Amino acid sequence: MSEAEKEAIRLGVMEALHNVFDPELGVNIVDLGLVYGVNVHDDGTIDLSMTLTTQGCPMHASLGQWVSMALQTVPGLTGGEIHLVWDPPWNPSMMTPQGRRELGYPD
Repeated sequence: MSEAEKEAIRLGVMEALHNVFDPELGVNIVDLGLVYGVNVHDDGTIDLSMTLTTQGCPMHASLGQWVSMALQTVPGLTGGEIHLVWDPPWNPSMMTPQGRRELGYPD
């Protein structure tokens, strides 16, 4: 798989994840800064590292299902693993400017 094909998959993953919303905050997980990284392998699989706003998030199982469903829409993606990580711990400074605006944080 070429680097261009891998990048297309990575961009597709990020686009798909923009459609997964934290149900408590109403902001997508990308703009919340919950997606830490997407590594695309030569076989079209990925390793997705992400976190939650808190370790005790009551919606963690549902969010995982929603992420998996969103990833099924990505052209060229053949599979992968979602790694839930806690380091570094999430904090509001990890949000994108769009996420901050949606939650009413000052620029």
